[in-house]
Amino acid sequence: MSIRTDNRPAERAERTPLVARLPGRLSRLSWVDAAVAAAVLVLLYVVLRVGHGTTVAFNTHQNVHVDTDPAQLPYDAARSLLRMFAALAVSIVFTFGYACAAAKSRRLERILVPALDILQSVPVLGFLTVAVTGFIALFPGSMLGLECASIFAIFTSQAWNMTFAFYSSLTSLPRELDELSRSFGFTRWMRFWKVEVPAGMIGLVWNGMMSFGGGWFFLVASEAISVNNQQYALPGVGSYAGAAITDGDLGKVGWAILTMAVMVIGVNFLFWRPLTAWAEKFKNEQSEASEVQRSVVLDLLRRSHWPRLLGRVLRPVGRALSTAGRVLGRDDRPLVVGRTRQRTGDVVFTLVAGGLIVWGLLDLGHYLHDRTGLGVFGEPLLLGLATLARVVVLVALATVVWVPIGVKIGFSPRLTRIAQPVVQILASFPANFLFPLAVWFFLRTGLSINIGGTLLMALGAQWYILFNTIAGAMAIPSDLREAMDDLGVTGRQRWRRLIIPGIFPSYVTGGITASGGAWNASIVSEVVTFGGTTLTATGLGAYIAQATESGDYPHLLAGVAVMSLYVVGLNRLVWRRLYRLAETRYSL
Repeated sequence: MSIRTDNRPAERAERTPLVARLPGRLSRLSWVDAAVAAAVLVLLYVVLRVGHGTTVAFNTHQNVHVDTDPAQLPYDAARSLLRMFAALAVSIVFTFGYACAAAKSRRLERILVPALDILQSVPVLGFLTVAVTGFIALFPGSMLGLECASIFAIFTSQAWNMTFAFYSSLTSLPRELDELSRSFGFTRWMRFWKVEVPAGMIGLVWNGMMSFGGGWFFLVASEAISVNNQQYALPGVGSYAGAAITDGDLGKVGWAILTMAVMVIGVNFLFWRPLTAWAEKFKNEQSEASEVQRSVVLDLLRRSHWPRLLGRVLRPVGRALSTAGRVLGRDDRPLVVGRTRQRTGDVVFTLVAGGLIVWGLLDLGHYLHDRTGLGVFGEPLLLGLATLARVVVLVALATVVWVPIGVKIGFSPRLTRIAQPVVQILASFPANFLFPLAVWFFLRTGLSINIGGTLLMALGAQWYILFNTIAGAMAIPSDLREAMDDLGVTGRQRWRRLIIPGIFPSYVTGGITASGGAWNASIVSEVVTFGGTTLTATGLGAYIAQATESGDYPHLLAGVAVMSLYVVGLNRLVWRRLYRLAETRYSL
């Protein structure tokens, strides 16, 4: 007979179910925990209350009426925020899947990267034309169909920038991190979450912030939809502003602008500022920075016990996912394929993919030939040259102006705290909200809309370069900057040896998305309307906007196809070569 003595209370406590230990843990909660819990409960209540309005009955033939009573704006703001965050969640899932497929498959990369160029060049209105009809048919008689179409439209203004940024981080992953993953024998699931996502987190957060701003920019087009001579409208700040602009009511436009500013500042304070401060820990550096970003909300969350309690509750789920992820294989076992087999696979893949592309182009050609003739491409090709000139000028000027400013902001956490909300408001401000001022200014000064339209396009495009430059500057390790300071390297030499190599991959991502964003912004910037006055610029954006409003599908398809051709050609000739240079020469 033996006597068992349990002298390991710590192990016994570890085996005690978490539910049994919760009462003791809850008794130690402070006022910070109570405040966090109350905030979460209020947020859930608002989401449920506002979300209820997305499933009400809807008749596609009913007259559109937008309530422009200022008292309606808080509810409209909540509906718009719900759509924005739903689109952001979809964009993150899309980014992870698409970028990983493009970065890790040589064959898929040949298709997915050019396809991403095309997708980002397709105007939001082009997506809406198909999305509205499809989602209304999917959810007949319910407002949910229009809600999904609006979220999809916002998604198309957010996803491409984030995908390009994460793809860039995957293709320029630091060599030591790659060797770390392989030497420890991580599974591919572990490599993704432990190595690849942390390495790209700073760029992903800042580009997510920029993409969120892009969603605000197209909010009016996403909530007040005009397709095939049919008007659709959803409760939201965008549709409210669109109705006020159509009525020529400057007072209500002012209320919409104020509401937009409050939303942008609130989202920045409660969501983006904590994320950017939290992302500081993913810097690839050997010495701790002397000054880091701070966030009141993040400090409160770190003082609260709820994140740790939630982490313990979800730990079994994480372990189960990690175990399931083993089916993806280990990172230290590269797939070895014979050369003959590889070449055969390349030929088959090229034939299949090329056949599908040729079939699609032929089908599009037959469709246009039967309705308008292939001569329909002539006008948009010529108009595209005018828009191309605006895009080139815009990107060049934005580079000269915003790259030095972005480096200055990214190198200074104190300046980042001041500049971030200001930049976020500027990047999020829809050009439509400035139409009253733009029309007045253009008419008063005699400035042509052909020149003024470039300024409105800049509102939706130039910020991609600024945000990516800030992210690139923040990702430069502090020890490298301190080494340059110790060596006395300043001025032009510092830019050549440290700054340009450090920010170059991020700048290329910003440049390619700014170029695509400028083409997209031309849709709402080349046709400016306020009250009974409409100014139309000569360009491809105005051509597509007019074809969308009138429901002229052949001319719409021709315009979108030509815009895609211009964007892909510009990316192939300029940006893709710079991407390769960033991968081979300028990766930290």
